Amino acid sequence: MTAALVCGGGIGFGLLLIVRGLVPARVPLAVALDRLHGGGRSGAARVTLPRPAVGLAEDEGFTSVIGRPLARRLQGLPLLPGRTRADLLVIGRTPERHLAEKVTLCFSGFLLVPAAVAVLALGGVAVPLEVPLWMALVLGAGGFVLPDLGVHSEASKRRADFRHALGSFLDLVVIALAGGAGVEGALAEAAGVGQGWAFGQLRQALEEARLTRVAPWGPLGRLGEDLGVEDLCELAASVGLAGSEGAKVRATLSAKAGSIRAHSLADAQAAAEAMSERMSLPVVVLFAGFLLFVGYPALAHVVTGF
Repeated sequence: MTAALVCGGGIGFGLLLIVRGLVPARVPLAVALDRLHGGGRSGAARVTLPRPAVGLAEDEGFTSVIGRPLARRLQGLPLLPGRTRADLLVIGRTPERHLAEKVTLCFSGFLLVPAAVAVLALGGVAVPLEVPLWMALVLGAGGFVLPDLGVHSEASKRRADFRHALGSFLDLVVIALAGGAGVEGALAEAAGVGQGWAFGQLRQALEEARLTRVAPWGPLGRLGEDLGVEDLCELAASVGLAGSEGAKVRATLSAKAGSIRAHSLADAQAAAEAMSERMSLPVVVLFAGFLLFVGYPALAHVVTGF
């Protein structure tokens, strides 16, 4: 009886999601315009340019399509922390789609256990109520957290790529400054040479600085805060201080480029050592299995001999 009620509730919830997806609720005009323009910064008295999507355009998956109706109603809740939103900005994924995937996987994990219990009940196997209840809660929570882990991993890789691009960008700026170009001209020239999403973000920040007639280090610092790249934030702060104090900007950029390269080299070396450790694990397991295979007959003979 309990299994039938759980299955009926799951089927009813699935039908409700289908109906909600086919007939979505009307979105207020103010909310639609806010989504279109990206919200903006509250209390800002400057002109901001909508930055392009950082990641590549992705096709929406099946999970995001199913959970979108419910995700739209949960957007007002603080379900996505600031770190996750920064990671989504880095990989170019909207918070609505990410929340839809989380909701879909959560309910899928929650309903998987009752469905398995119902199948067992049809086969004549009785399962205590406490076991599927706790398993459903664990799988539901795991399905809600699992998309965040994938987003954090992908965003970490893209931030590492951004740091590599930032080091190359600073080297180009130093070369342009050594050739006699001004600071803004050297920045624009270096950003125009590179390709990829990192240089595209740098060009967008420099274009914002040019249109708003402010120093380029402000938009670059805000870009570093949005993307969660501390090296860019430190660069903007140090160069801004150097410019205000009359120090040589070229020397500051050169030192920062060397620091970024050293940091990237240390990260690459640590990753290589970690992969070497992981490669030795199968050898250890194989050796342990060989010892078990060789020693088991002798041990079994000794034990059975007494």
